Amino acid sequence: MPGQFEAIPGGGAAVALDEVEISIIRSLAVQLLELIGPGPGGEVSDDPLAELFAEGPSEPPADPVMRRLLPDAYGGPGSEDSAGDADELRAYSAEFRRFTENDLRAKKRDDALVVIRSLDSMTASGEGGAVLKLSVEESQQWLGALNDLRLAIGTRLEVSDEDDADLLYHLPDSDPRKPMVMAYLWLGGLQETLVGTLLD
Repeated sequence: MPGQFEAIPGGGAAVALDEVEISIIRSLAVQLLELIGPGPGGEVSDDPLAELFAEGPSEPPADPVMRRLLPDAYGGPGSEDSAGDADELRAYSAEFRRFTENDLRAKKRDDALVVIRSLDSMTASGEGGAVLKLSVEESQQWLGALNDLRLAIGTRLEVSDEDDADLLYHLPDSDPRKPMVMAYLWLGGLQETLVGTLLD
């Protein structure tokens, strides 16, 4: 189980993590929360209907990581045949974003919070480590958060395709990107084994 998720009886998944691994994942999840930001208006509304009908932004985020986490629904480079089509696709994307971005941010925020809370609730099992056990629902939320973390790190590392990812394996230890590359690759392994438990 060390370093990889395994299925547990009754559904869900478990993984053994040491203190350093717990600290790394928790720190990355907190940074992701800070990047995603608070809900609409920065406060929790007393009126659930007001939040339900709150409109989000119509423009994509300025930060490249957030653009990757909250991409346009329509269009993109090379998807339009003419300037008219590009304007139409931008209008569709703006309208779609206005009614979906708040919910998508809330989902990503909830997934990251589940990661933080589950790590905070772990108890040591000797040798400075612990076993994390997740329900099926928590496993799905962890999967979403791991995916978001990898997308965020991959964007910062300018990974756009498989060839870029392959180059990461060969970075010299002196490269300042090396720690983030190691986190990116490690989270990918965790994500892959967690997917395997959910498919069993």
